[in-house]
Order: sequence, then C-alpha cells, then structure tokens
Amino acid sequence: QVQLVESGGGLVQPGDSLRLSCAASGRTFSTYSIGWFRQAPEKDREFLAAISGDGDSTAITGSVKGRFAISRNNAKNTVYLQMNSLQPEDTAVYYCACKRSYNINQYGYNYWGQGTQVTVSS
Repeated sequence: QVQLVESGGGLVQPGDSLRLSCAASGRTFSTYSIGWFRQAPEKDREFLAAISGDGDSTAITGSVKGRFAISRNNAKNTVYLQMNSLQPEDTAVYYCACKRSYNINQYGYNYWGQGTQVTVSS
C-alpha cells in the first residue's frame, strides 16, 4: 500500500505561484504513475496532470496548460505540481493520487492523499 501526503498549499494573491508536493511512502515509488487533481466547492473533481513512474511522460489538461507543470524526484519519493499565474478560479482542494500503470490518463488511480487547500484571493 502507498500513502500520499500533499503539502504546499496556502493563501496567495492572483498572479502568484505555488509549488505543491506529493510525498509518498514505500520503496516502489518509481513504479507508480502520479496524478494531480483538484476539487472546488460544489464542482466535480478535475484532472490536472500526470507523470509516469520514470518521469519520461507527462500529461497536462488543457485548462491549465502553460501555467502548471508536473515533475518528480524519485530519489525523494516526491512529485511536484508547479502552479504559476494563479487565479481565483484555481481555488480548490488539490489532491495527488497514484496507480501502478504507465498510462498517465485520468483514470484508475488507487491511492489518494488527503488534499491541500489552495486559495487565490486578493
């Protein structure tokens, strides 16, 4: 079983940047694809990005492409979500999740973190 812990959320102003981290337990971290999702109040969960276990393949959803980037450091068992030019509509709880598959689409994630709140407000 894998445990995921997100961190790095907070209150920022429009135009600011944040880097979220997703730290994982376990010695087989590099065999898991990791995805980032978010859920705003009264909205469905939204897939944002994913990265393969070896870091060679990434996917970014169109709504945040050009502003968000995903990366990973397998030596640190951590995946990052760099978020730039944040806007109020980015306000949500951000979650990371993992699956033991090379497929970096939005489906099939088995383990989820508890989430970290990101609030963008002036």
